[in-house]
Amino acid sequence: MAYSIDLSGRIAFITGASSGLGAQFARTLSAAGAAVVLASRRIDKLKDLRAQIEGQGGDAHVIELDVADHDSIKSAVAHAETEVGSIDILINNSGVSATQRLQDVAPEDFDFIFDTNVKGAFFVAQEVGKRMIARAKGAAPGSYTGGRIVNIASMAGLRVLPQIGVYCMSKAAVIQMTKAQAAEWGKFGINVNALCPGYIDTEINHEHWHTDAGAKLVQMLPRKRIGHPQDLDAILVTLCSDQSHFINGAVIAADDGFGV
Repeated sequence: MAYSIDLSGRIAFITGASSGLGAQFARTLSAAGAAVVLASRRIDKLKDLRAQIEGQGGDAHVIELDVADHDSIKSAVAHAETEVGSIDILINNSGVSATQRLQDVAPEDFDFIFDTNVKGAFFVAQEVGKRMIARAKGAAPGSYTGGRIVNIASMAGLRVLPQIGVYCMSKAAVIQMTKAQAAEWGKFGINVNALCPGYIDTEINHEHWHTDAGAKLVQMLPRKRIGHPQDLDAILVTLCSDQSHFINGAVIAADDGFGV
């Protein structure tokens, strides 16, 4: 018996959609039938992705968003709902990192990571979540009540890794944020879950895997391989679907066993 998930009629808002995992998430949700709102600071990259998605018959829209700017968050979400419709799915994906020993971290370095990974992620989810709650209460229009929020954390939020300690701290905060949102918003039919990818080959880190340091790291992994963005497709689509109605507050590692 064949099994498929259809997201037709749903609107998905993806932050950090201009490259890497965010771009793959957008392509995947579009292929499943959702209309996708591509949000990032890099508008040219978003327009290229929109053209790709539309070329494959999808429905994609471009919104400028800086998650470190609260006014930008409010404006982007309002613009998306005015232009496209009520947001049913949020993929909270924007994130940054830096390689530093803890003793070398300056206040501005700490703020750079936490302002995007934690504060930005929280207020994006809050802005979307408030609108989902209003629809659930019947105080705002929308054909679909409830919603799905997937916060993109990291296996680094579950296991401390050397020289990216502040990043690990930030992703651990995203995991706790997910649980808090799930606990408070679940009664409104909003399911909030965290996805924790392991080492994934994207255009940002692709060259690293061909260096001596990258090759050494691969040899330390349980199955001596790294993942690809499409390896997250199945779990992402499931978490965004009605079929995930009993999954709320989950922290799901997709790391090929690295955290075991």
